[in-house]
Amino acid sequence: MGLLRLATLGAIGYGIWRAMSGNTGKLQHAGFAPGETDGANFAKVRNAGPKAMRSDPETWSKRDQALDESFPASDPPGTY
Repeated sequence: MGLLRLATLGAIGYGIWRAMSGNTGKLQHAGFAPGETDGANFAKVRNAGPKAMRSDPETWSKRDQALDESFPASDPPGTY
């Protein structure tokens, strides 16, 4: 009986924590900026550029931009 009470208290505590933390339970992929995977983005392909990344890179060159725009294509960009 004590184990059932403990499990019930744990479930109630988890429910309160979930409600207070504001976590909606939506999956957010690691490489995407917030909001990038919502809506019609069913293929889970991130937009090109540093603004579409969750963490901003320290440096971003024209070559980085060309590589990012070409992914996931099999051909490398023509800027080499």
